Amino acid sequence: METTDILVVGAGAAGLFAATWAGRVAQAAAGEARPRILVVDGARKLGAKILVAGGGRCNVTHHVVSEADYAGSSPAAIRKVLRRFPAADTIRFFEEAGVALKQEDTGKLFPVTDSARTVLEALIAEATRAGAEIRHPARVTEISPGEDGFTATTDAGPIEARRVILCTGGKSLPKSGSDGGGFMLATSLGHSLTEPLVPALVPLALATGHWVTGLSGLTLPTTVTLASATGKRLVSFSGSTLCTHVGLSGPAILDISRHWLIARHADPGVALAINWLPGVSTDDCDRLLVEGQRRGAVAVLRDMIPDRLARTLCELAGAPPTGDVPRDARRRLATLATATPLPVTGDRGFAVAEATAGGVPLAEVRLETMESRIRPGLFFAGEVLDVDGRIGGFNFQWAWASGFVAGSAAANRGA
Repeated sequence: METTDILVVGAGAAGLFAATWAGRVAQAAAGEARPRILVVDGARKLGAKILVAGGGRCNVTHHVVSEADYAGSSPAAIRKVLRRFPAADTIRFFEEAGVALKQEDTGKLFPVTDSARTVLEALIAEATRAGAEIRHPARVTEISPGEDGFTATTDAGPIEARRVILCTGGKSLPKSGSDGGGFMLATSLGHSLTEPLVPALVPLALATGHWVTGLSGLTLPTTVTLASATGKRLVSFSGSTLCTHVGLSGPAILDISRHWLIARHADPGVALAINWLPGVSTDDCDRLLVEGQRRGAVAVLRDMIPDRLARTLCELAGAPPTGDVPRDARRRLATLATATPLPVTGDRGFAVAEATAGGVPLAEVRLETMESRIRPGLFFAGEVLDVDGRIGGFNFQWAWASGFVAGSAAANRGA
């Protein structure tokens, strides 16, 4: 039976970060016997999710991060963890690891190399430098509690560990290894999972043949709004939107996707609408059409949106593209341009989702340590928890912050 002091399950962003800080804290504990830190992962090649993030560039974090950028557990709980390792600490960590970051106009931070591999190699190097051993492929299929720790069953044989840090991810991009196995391990150890568990940051599908699918390839800024069955506005997001052959994608759609998926479980009548003219109300649009009547409806709309979309909206509203537009047709056009109903039929699933909405509730974790309130010696970090951020590096920042807290606390617990 192989033994270790700290077993980190999952060598993704949160796992490598937790291992690094567990090792650093252990190294700093003068006079103490250094604990053994073992990281195991079921993947043949590490870091698949890191390597595909940000289009292969890896959006490491965002220049401004707050609890408002996340959903899931309570904002106060999320804030408490984020404050332990803010974005400035992330920038400093990577710079000291030899990975300089650059900030883009959107506030996103990427490595100056524009290569996610730079980030992955730095994380592996820092974990190794801190004394952690990384072993893969070694998938953990079971964790059993014992009198003085845990016994993990893995593909590479059983491992006894005094403490375990669960960093298995959620269910998004299952080919990367985050296939929901960590949720099974958590529940087997007495934890619950929020309901429902749904994809987050996922493209949405529209009814077959919907006119938006005929605009495939079109990208433009929009505002997307989710409303209850009674019409009450629940949440909205502004950003780039991409029309696809099956529906919609892009930041605004990805950000609102988890909210639509979760809300419809409680209220099947929730509905999405898109404003193709962000910042312009229906009345504003109507006024612009009146003022530009001599130019024609297409010309007025073309000032704000692509010609292809402008002509499509006019056709759908029954508004002539040039010349005078009857009042009723003008009002239909203004409404369609600023509040097109989106008959969403579903999502593209966990296979393409960038994150998971739902997981182990933060209420079951001691926020100052990320240690389980149910099973002492068990710690959590990353996407396995009920926290998911909007697009822009926020999920990575959660991985860094929760990994830092969990790794540091796990090492301190044995001191």
